[in-house]
Amino acid sequence: MKQEMTSLSYADLQVGMTAEERRVCRADDLYVFANASGNYNPMNLPADEGAPETVAPSMWVAALISAVLGCRLPGPGTLYLSQSLEFVGRAHAGEELTAGVKLVEKLDGNRVKFDTWVDGSQGRIVEGQAVVLAPATSGTVERGDIPGLTVQRHVHFDRLLRMAEKLPPIPTAVVCPESHDALSGPLLAADHTLIDPILIGDPARIRAAAEAAELDISAFRIVEAADHRDAAARAVAMVHEGTAAAVMKGDLHTDILLGQVVKSTGGLRVGRRLSHVFVMDVPGLPHLLMVTDAAINIAPDLLTKADIIQNAIDLAHALGVDEPRVGVLSAVEVVNPAIPSTLDAAILSKMAERGQITGGLVDGPLAMDNAIDLDAARIKGIQSSVAGRADILVAPNLEAGNMVAKELTFLAHAEAGGIVIGAKCPIILTSRADNEKARLASAAIAALYAAHKAGGRK
Repeated sequence: MKQEMTSLSYADLQVGMTAEERRVCRADDLYVFANASGNYNPMNLPADEGAPETVAPSMWVAALISAVLGCRLPGPGTLYLSQSLEFVGRAHAGEELTAGVKLVEKLDGNRVKFDTWVDGSQGRIVEGQAVVLAPATSGTVERGDIPGLTVQRHVHFDRLLRMAEKLPPIPTAVVCPESHDALSGPLLAADHTLIDPILIGDPARIRAAAEAAELDISAFRIVEAADHRDAAARAVAMVHEGTAAAVMKGDLHTDILLGQVVKSTGGLRVGRRLSHVFVMDVPGLPHLLMVTDAAINIAPDLLTKADIIQNAIDLAHALGVDEPRVGVLSAVEVVNPAIPSTLDAAILSKMAERGQITGGLVDGPLAMDNAIDLDAARIKGIQSSVAGRADILVAPNLEAGNMVAKELTFLAHAEAGGIVIGAKCPIILTSRADNEKARLASAAIAALYAAHKAGGRK
């Protein structure tokens, strides 16, 4: 909906007129200002937890005055001629600020002088005077549309890392870390005290990879294996022995690793179908978003989808989401017998109502837009506690899930970590395309899930 702004001409202005604008100083504002101004003073950028409170840049605070002059008084058409400033206080991220102006003198040539100020929760922050060139005529204009901004930061993964780093590192069987990518990930996680890696594979190849990448592996145990299949089997055996509490994929094919995991005798299955959950930190989204299954189950049937949902709910609990909202996706949000995924979604919703899926709110069918966007859900008249705010997106098949996850990663600049659920321990499937944060996030997710299971919860 278009917003209107009114401007007052020089002739309409009177001494004593005032106007104010309120604005909350958000952490994202400070990143935008740093990029726009080139001022990367660390005092003015959001700090890590426990660091001193972030101080908003004084010139950003002062710039709020221009919003009052340009939008309120005199309004659109106003041009700055001069601005004096005195900084008498400090603003901080999260604080509500009030910028104000008061007309104190009309000068010749359509020039107008204003007292200007910005107040915060503790009192005055900025004061000064501005001289502006007032509009020649009064009028009303529509505020033009400008491009929105999304700050590409990943606060949700930062929170997961802080949570996991407080836990003891989990012993993790790393299968065939025989390349730079496969070896650097677990060592990075070890540096952050997330895992204690046990390196399984060809010792010569592991040491060669470490030497080529200048990585120190002297502190870590190496277990020799004859080939990739043997390495995967040894990792599974270590979980049964209690030597390892997680398994991480290295430089081998996923089907070789999972082949040992799902073996009917000696595998790691515990009665529920295995599934993969992508945990995604999408810039601008106020919560984590999970996408499942995008890596293991190609065309899941109804009961497999029920397991996929339950696995994702259990993981959400481990990550601190008490009652996750689960959106079961299809192409449309109404049941259509010609689209089988809508029938599955409706049945899964009813199964959750009857207690066959527990721990979360499940609804579907939902299309992608009305699963994650409240306005889209309202426009389509969907009344649901899940629609528009889903924490978990359940894809109808692997192809759709993989596309959703990759689109969020490469188009929406999301970071994606994830693990396989449904086995005796979490299984970390890393990819060569994963960056440092994604690798850390996957290890953190595994550590949190392992601790959740060790605490006696599902």
